[in-house]
Amino acid sequence: MIKIDSKQISKTENFKKHVRWFWGLFLGGIFSFFLLFFIASLGGFGEMPDHTQLENLKTNLASEIISNDGKTLGKLYYKANRTPVSYDELPKHLVNALIATEDVRYLEHSGIDARGTLRAILKPGSGGASTITQQLAKLLFTKRASSNKVKRVLQKFKEWIIAIRLERQYTKQEIIAQYLNIASFDNNAHGIRSASRIYFGGKEPNELDQKESAMIVGMLKNPSLFNPLKDKGKRAVKTKKRRNVVLSQMYKYEYISKTKKDSLQKTDLGIKYTPESHNTGTATYFREYIRAWMKGWVKKKINRKPNGEKYNITSDGLKIYVTIDSRMQKYAEKAVARHMPRLQAEFFKQNTSKRNPTAPFLGLNKSEIEKLMNDGMSRGERWRILKSQGKSKKEIRASFYQPTKMTIFKWIDGKVGKVDTIMKPIDSMRYYKHILRTGMMSMDPQTGHVKAWVGGISNRHFQFDMVNQGKRQVGSTFKPFVYATAIDQLHMSPCDEIPMSQITIEANKFGSHESWTPTNSNGEYGGEKTLKAALAGSVNTATARLMNKVGPRPVIDLAKRLGVTSKIPEVPSIALGTTDISVYEMVGAYSTFANKGVYTKPVIIERIEDKNGTVLYQFEPETKDVLSAESAYVTVNLMEGVVQSGSGSRLRHSRSKNEYAYKKIITGYPYELLNPIAGKTGTTQNQSDGWFVGMVPNLVTGVWVGAEDRAAHFSSATYGAGAAMSLPIWGMYMKSCYEDKTLNVSKSNFEKPKNLSVEVDCNRHQQDNLGEDNGTPIEETTDELDLLQ
Repeated sequence: MIKIDSKQISKTENFKKHVRWFWGLFLGGIFSFFLLFFIASLGGFGEMPDHTQLENLKTNLASEIISNDGKTLGKLYYKANRTPVSYDELPKHLVNALIATEDVRYLEHSGIDARGTLRAILKPGSGGASTITQQLAKLLFTKRASSNKVKRVLQKFKEWIIAIRLERQYTKQEIIAQYLNIASFDNNAHGIRSASRIYFGGKEPNELDQKESAMIVGMLKNPSLFNPLKDKGKRAVKTKKRRNVVLSQMYKYEYISKTKKDSLQKTDLGIKYTPESHNTGTATYFREYIRAWMKGWVKKKINRKPNGEKYNITSDGLKIYVTIDSRMQKYAEKAVARHMPRLQAEFFKQNTSKRNPTAPFLGLNKSEIEKLMNDGMSRGERWRILKSQGKSKKEIRASFYQPTKMTIFKWIDGKVGKVDTIMKPIDSMRYYKHILRTGMMSMDPQTGHVKAWVGGISNRHFQFDMVNQGKRQVGSTFKPFVYATAIDQLHMSPCDEIPMSQITIEANKFGSHESWTPTNSNGEYGGEKTLKAALAGSVNTATARLMNKVGPRPVIDLAKRLGVTSKIPEVPSIALGTTDISVYEMVGAYSTFANKGVYTKPVIIERIEDKNGTVLYQFEPETKDVLSAESAYVTVNLMEGVVQSGSGSRLRHSRSKNEYAYKKIITGYPYELLNPIAGKTGTTQNQSDGWFVGMVPNLVTGVWVGAEDRAAHFSSATYGAGAAMSLPIWGMYMKSCYEDKTLNVSKSNFEKPKNLSVEVDCNRHQQDNLGEDNGTPIEETTDELDLLQ
């Protein structure tokens, strides 16, 4: 008889019991795991993206302003400065760095790395659980990881499911591109393209080298912690260590050699910080113009999405292709930045309290200045803010006389800068009244394409755009409109002679209520000059005589047909440029002369595309015949005389008798532009506004310089004339354009119409003496400054 060992039986039953418990827990765990997966897939742990959302991954994408030569001028965005790039635009070493550091088995798994996940469960803190696809899922649909451990686990289930679905929907390459496009890198760098441009001097992603790519990938772990610019650059040490970890990972997984790793780890980060914001960078005023234009464009019902929604210019990733040439824009900005600090320094020198007790104003008494400053107070931002806070007018005015901390604009070593100081707001107002502004626009007269647009000296400090928003008296730059009218109506020739003697246009002859007798500032009225000599010398009495022949109304009508929309009063004195007109209008008008009498409306935007490349808008040229080709050519021929021997002659000289007298402000001199150039300088009353509009066959450029208030101006024409204030900017800009052979700016003659019936060869009138060729602005200013109204 066999004895049964009860202890053995008990042990066996206990073992079986433990086995059952083990399998129960194991299978229960698996069941729970899949149950949680199932619940998560149904949205039990938060809303899950549907098939449509996965097909159309929605992120806030900045709209991009792209120049005519394919460069990004800037972006329109609200919070996310993000512009997507495709996988093909990513360098291979950047992708390798990402995979080696974040997900070494990326090409093997289908969204979840089982080995990494198991290791993370068995050995918490070892890392490796989150794949690139999961990180993308988190960025797209989870956003912020919960600090609660239980909630974070449930979030993980949601991320796993989304990751699997993303892997089914997209290729591995597309997922990497999406991830790098969505990731943020601090310092307003959203996405790989912004990070590349901001940290490395405007580089595109495909231009990043291995060490730069490694730094970018290293920042993904914690963009704030590894931001090399934080703590005044002290974080750069941590950033470098993290970058070197990435390089070690690349070596570990055989993406680079040990020699390469060791070499790169010794290098500096190579940071070239290039911030991107709405008021920094290239073409800031132009970009602001585009922003306003786009706001109007999206409001029109015809410009809607297929579902009827409005486009959002700050988040829909529109691509706005503009006519600006990035090279020409930089040359224009460089010319302004070279000339304006010198001109400003001379203006400050002339407006010290000893030299001008009412600085920067001239010709105003104490009460007039007080009124001007009070008006400025009530229009300012400080007044608006304090009023919104419920302050009384008395309290607001008193605050302007209390010293306060502030940052003010200042040219520093020829660059736009700022200075922290303590100053009374009323004193800062007066300081800013000293600051000279500028406006500049350049345009192809045949196509209408605007090539450069500089609305001021600093968009951060002076946001009023002096190309399109600002309108100032144009002075003698208006005279070609009078001459063109006379040529068109009376068939006059540049060689026709006109008396220089004084003339009075009687009251009521042209509807004016007052008689008008313009004067020449040099007091000379004898003899006769050819039309070409008269315009070259900018003789007021000659222009007045032409106005007396044709009358104000035909001149106004011509100006309107030339694209001038500003109001022009029907009085004879408009002949001398008493009307306020914008740089934008003047350049468009002069372009008609260069374009054989055909006005082409300035073109700013060529086309607009959505983020998928679908064209939403295509510009259509607006042109109209204004003058005969003959009249336009003769007017151009007249304006060539201004550069050949008049106030614009400094453009041609290799040297000047008076070069040293003007060396403080005549930047970039000598210009030595010996090719055919037509143009006109302009200087308004008391030197408040200085103009130069110049043209060659395929480029017309206008420049204005002046202060905010017309009472702030130079005391003499030496520095206050258009030839001293504006012409140097034009000269430097054109010199740069000609040095850049890729631009193909014309050096040819203006095309002469066939069968020209007007005499333009004035050799027989050489005795008229077109003006002493001395390169000074005196010839222009003697007759331009007196704008009697």
